[in-house]
Amino acid sequence: MAKTAVITGSAAGLGKGIAERLANDGFNIVLQDINQDTLLKTEEEFKGKGFNVVAFHSDVSKKKEQEELVQFAVAEFGQIDVFVNNAGVDAVSSILEITEDELDKLFHINVYGTLFGIQAAAKQFIKQNSKGKIINACSIAGHESYEVLGTYCATKYSVRSFTQTAAKELAEKGITVNAYCPGVAKTEMWDRIDAAMVELDDSLKPGDAFEQFSSAIKLGRYQEPKDVAALVSFLASPDSDYITGQAILTDGGLVYR
Repeated sequence: MAKTAVITGSAAGLGKGIAERLANDGFNIVLQDINQDTLLKTEEEFKGKGFNVVAFHSDVSKKKEQEELVQFAVAEFGQIDVFVNNAGVDAVSSILEITEDELDKLFHINVYGTLFGIQAAAKQFIKQNSKGKIINACSIAGHESYEVLGTYCATKYSVRSFTQTAAKELAEKGITVNAYCPGVAKTEMWDRIDAAMVELDDSLKPGDAFEQFSSAIKLGRYQEPKDVAALVSFLASPDSDYITGQAILTDGGLVYR
């Protein structure tokens, strides 16, 4: 029987790339996103490729909706085997300009959303009496703090911490918890970061911030969704059964830990 993977924030960007790779690996796919229009387009696109896919529109920052996502996946496919907490948002602010609203938004989505996903998935794995894999979106920003990305970095350090705690507590249940840490990818998120950095620095032109970050990558190119998806594919496979509590960098040679 095919295994089932739930991927949050998978209507576009890295999440979509992860979902497509896992679909090609043979998983049933449950797409989730808060952007309903893009979500439904991706679902239609995936069905056109012959993938066994369903879509669920929800807000990961709401504990109840994360539980409902898992319930939906089980109703559709019988059980879940992999849960990918991919959904996340960014913000660009100098340390003196970080607002309560920015903190609330990023922590609710990036941290609360990840924790609620861990809880909902783990409880379902235990209910099923099965092993399971939880895979979280961390970042190079969970290993290194960057100027004007203070809140984003703080949330990703939190994700890394919850990954380690969950791995330790859930190991006896046969549940592994790991994280993937992307670097600089040409995604809508990085387009927003670039634009915001231009607003903060008059000396920058559009594209300059992205170029500055990506030019430091030792392998000589910015990241593509397939690079991240390859790591998640490994973490979702039996080949990673002896790995837990890790936040693995996949950045082409940018941050070294």
